[in-house]
Amino acid sequence: LPGTMALVCLFTAIFSTISVIEDRQAGFLQAVLVSPAPRGAIVMGKLVGGTLLAIIQAVVFIALMPVVGVPLTLSGVFWAMVLLVLLSFGLTGLGLVIAWTTDSIQGFHAIMNLLLMPIWFLSGAVFPVAGAPGWLKVLMLANPVTYGVAGLQTAFFGSHGGGPSLLLCVDVNLFFAGAMFLGSWLLVRRTRKT
Repeated sequence: LPGTMALVCLFTAIFSTISVIEDRQAGFLQAVLVSPAPRGAIVMGKLVGGTLLAIIQAVVFIALMPVVGVPLTLSGVFWAMVLLVLLSFGLTGLGLVIAWTTDSIQGFHAIMNLLLMPIWFLSGAVFPVAGAPGWLKVLMLANPVTYGVAGLQTAFFGSHGGGPSLLLCVDVNLFFAGAMFLGSWLLVRRTRKT
């Protein structure tokens, strides 16, 4: 279930930014960029919108957890929501960085197909980090989605042996979300002919 929630967030958050390319092609993005709105507000609007879409879809899975016998606690739901918001925000930022630098929807899809599945497969959603060979374990631990999945597992099922702590999972996703916002903001702040 945590891996499925991460997958939903991953696809929804990143693909919500495809509208940047469509807006550029329609000329709407140029009108937004010449408006007096600060670039940070433009970035934040896109990131919050993508985050909300991803969260709404992930919350459906949380609501269905008691149906499959997983009891929900207030603290578990709280920490799961914190992790899902941070993870979705960071992934939307990653999508925005890629969409901003891509001129065609086909190019965006090609890049996303090269990134999305490896990010998810290397997140611990399919196989645990503990059982991976050394080189693969390094890749998995460098993946911020790994900490999202591990944090969700801890929030819903309690601590599991050898996995990162809930605090570390929140910290890594907070850093990832902040880095993606900063990267998006710096990219949008640059002058770009649309």
